[in-house]
Amino acid sequence: MTLEGLDDLDRAILGALQRDARHTSSGEIAERMDVSASTVRKRIQRLESEGIITGYHAAVDYERAGYPLYMHLICTAPIPERESLAAGALAVPGVVDVREIATGTENVVVTVVAADAEELTTAARRLVELGLTIGEEELIRGDSSTPFDGFASDDHESTRSAETSD
Repeated sequence: MTLEGLDDLDRAILGALQRDARHTSSGEIAERMDVSASTVRKRIQRLESEGIITGYHAAVDYERAGYPLYMHLICTAPIPERESLAAGALAVPGVVDVREIATGTENVVVTVVAADAEELTTAARRLVELGLTIGEEELIRGDSSTPFDGFASDDHESTRSAETSD
């Protein structure tokens, strides 16, 4: 399924879950979209099985949790090995995020959290041992994000036709 295959109900579900998956029930989405709660639950299951919803994650304040060092390591990986090196980086203790970049020589960004400089150095050393070359290190002071607004719909149009197609 691609974005073109998503209807208004799918987009409403994705928007609601991005905003607050923990406190959003299928009944609340159903009421807002004028469909049954079972239709919403079926849609969520379909979005999960098709790999559009890939998980539900807690937003963690690492500093308050005892990990005050939050750093992006901007790395270079040989193009043929980029995907496997990025996957390997996820197994390094302290690594919480890995992004493959499609352009430029600095083509892998690894985010590491650590309690102290020694933990950070150990994680960086392990990344180098994997085969990544660290070009830059950026100590992050703050990190904010927001849900993608392309799924949300302010008009909450009725999706009766979506309910009957399940």
